[in-house]
Amino acid sequence: METYKIENEEGRLDKVVSTIQKNISRMTIQKMIENGDILVNDDIKKTSYKVNSGDIITIKDIQPEETDLKPEGNIPLDIIYEDNDIIIINKEKGIVVHPGNGNRSGTLANGIMARCKDSLSGVRWEVKTWYST
Repeated sequence: METYKIENEEGRLDKVVSTIQKNISRMTIQKMIENGDILVNDDIKKTSYKVNSGDIITIKDIQPEETDLKPEGNIPLDIIYEDNDIIIINKEKGIVVHPGNGNRSGTLANGIMARCKDSLSGVRWEVKTWYST
């Protein structure tokens, strides 16, 4: 649990929290407020609550969501380079990178899991984008 005393910021609760917690998406912040995981002065407030100087914001610990990411061998991968440590893929336009709302399967992540099988322990995703003319 983290607690913050607001000194100079004012505005909607979700916007203020997003400036404090840059690693949490605004949508997640809004859900946390609705679920009572973010409190103002130990009270549940609405997302639109106007934060004032002197308010105490408490943010409960975020529990990572379990993923049901499964390998899918039918995802086309345009592999440019691959070795034991790295895989470089030319991502096709329109393919979703990883599962999210509305895209639970058929993603690049599903295809890579099928391709790399058990060699993905400790995987760290880094997406670089280059544009050619």
